Amino acid sequence: MAFLYPTQEAGRRFVMSGRGGPILMLNLIRLRTVADYSADPHLAPPAPISGRQAYDLYVAHTLPFLEASGGGLDLIADGGDWLVGPVDERWDIAMLVRQKDMETFLAFEQNAAYLAGIGHRTAAAEDTRLLPLTVRGRGAR
Repeated sequence: MAFLYPTQEAGRRFVMSGRGGPILMLNLIRLRTVADYSADPHLAPPAPISGRQAYDLYVAHTLPFLEASGGGLDLIADGGDWLVGPVDERWDIAMLVRQKDMETFLAFEQNAAYLAGIGHRTAAAEDTRLLPLTVRGRGAR
């Protein structure tokens, strides 16, 4: 079963969690070999592209909105197979996205201009995981 977006229940739990202060979102992305723009054909390039190319388009589209909201992309890295974990599971990209607090994150996620390009992410991703992290201790900003 693939996971691309939070369920309504997961979103409710996140909002009700009462997290305060900076939030990091750990993103794990498994890419499609060929991007699938069937859900957003208006965003499709003239010729087929890879999932990685489509994800790069998503990141390029997203960064200005993320930075304007006070957030940032702290890490984007190539992944692969687990060193410790299921042998049949791989994650092609790992990212840490920072937002100053939950309210700012929610405002960013509801920005209509940002949402206009989210179809690149949908086209690129075969499966994803998103884990909200609350910074504590020495790493807190």
